[in-house]
Parts: sequence; structure tokens; C-alpha cells
Amino acid sequence: MTVYTPRRAARVLLVDAAGRVLLFEGFDPARPGHRYWFTPGGGLDPAESPAAGAARELAEETGLRLDPAELGDPVWSDTTEFTFDGTWYRQTQDFFLLRVESWEVDTAGFNDIEQRSIAGHRWWLPDELVASGERFYPAELPVLLTRLGQPTTAGADGATC
Repeated sequence: MTVYTPRRAARVLLVDAAGRVLLFEGFDPARPGHRYWFTPGGGLDPAESPAAGAARELAEETGLRLDPAELGDPVWSDTTEFTFDGTWYRQTQDFFLLRVESWEVDTAGFNDIEQRSIAGHRWWLPDELVASGERFYPAELPVLLTRLGQPTTAGADGATC
């Protein structure tokens, strides 16, 4: 029987004017070959609201600072189970949508585990994600972005930062 560590998290769908979502390329230190793409965000501190946690994580991981109220209400919530660095988690998470004209990602605020488990970042269109064959989380991300009114394709080059 798997014992799960409960975890609350908040994540941000950071979308630029070209309709691309920012994702980080990460890997599990216990399984370095298990690579995947994921949204900015992470675990909440005790008694921290999801919006406050999302804003804090966004600042730490991208350098983008904002008032938590600017995030509005979550656009999606789910519960997921995963293993990371030898620990199994059951994570309940809220996703916030934030649209920006553009953003130059600054990862200087990464903590130790982020520095050791994140290989890079990229802005993705939903159709690019689907066509890439890459693993990404949440798996529903392209459908979610389309539901939120994001274009699925554009003339963007999808360049990494």
C-alpha cells in the first residue's frame, strides 16, 4: 500500500500575447531520466491562501511580482498523485490564469531543489505541446488552455528562453 504525503499547491498558467504558456522542464532527482514540462507554482506554506502561494511561487520562479488579488479566482482545480525524490504525494492544486504581453523569465529565485531539478523553460502553444510527444502536466493542459480561450496555433516561433 502506497502512503501519500498530502500537499496543497497553487500553479499559474502564465500566457503571453502570442497565446503561449510558460512551462518549466523538470525531472525527478530520484529518476533523472523521467523528464516532463510543468507550470510555475508549487506547495503552499501553512495557512497560505492559494492566490498568495501562486503569487509567491511566480515571483520565485519567474521574477514576476504581483499582488495575489491580480490573479483573481482559480480557473481549474484538481488532485494528482505523484512521486518526487522518493516521496509519494497526493496534491490538491488550484490553477490561476495570468495573461501578460510578454515576460523575460528570471530564475534567480529558484530554491535548492528547483536548481537541481529544473533544466530549462519554454513558451508553448497548446498544439505544440500535443504534437511534441513530450510529457507535460497537467495532461489536460492543452484542452484547458483552449477552453480558456487560448489560440491553439499561431505564427509564434516557440523559441526557448
